[in-house]
Amino acid sequence: MDQQVRDVMTNVPVAVGALTAVTEVAHRMRAEDIGAVLVTEGGELRGVVTDRDLVVRVMAEGKDPGETTVMSACSTDLVTVGPDEPAVLAVQLMRKHALRRLPVVRDGEVVGIVALGDLAVGRDPESALGEISAAAPNR
Repeated sequence: MDQQVRDVMTNVPVAVGALTAVTEVAHRMRAEDIGAVLVTEGGELRGVVTDRDLVVRVMAEGKDPGETTVMSACSTDLVTVGPDEPAVLAVQLMRKHALRRLPVVRDGEVVGIVALGDLAVGRDPESALGEISAAAPNR
């Protein structure tokens, strides 16, 4: 049987409110050893912010990370996938939209996040990306 998104996703993604300071988000990323955080407002998914977003949209623009909200740094043009969808659909969506991560949503509620590395480990663990993604983090 083909894998479903729920078989490869991270079940409890880190989420912050839209008005959270970028500095706090960066600290969470470091503490959790992650590269993406979901942005929510009123229980709804509003965006996804990555470590790259923080560099390009905040640091490179000379903005004060302590005064800049995550909502102003996140991507808001969202593509999502359901947990019961085939994992191959997540791959297709990532290819089509040039994404590395997809929020996983069921009935309007975020239930996970799936990353390109998750798919590589789950579908082809012996590939270069699968091996890199499964390796311990650099410290």
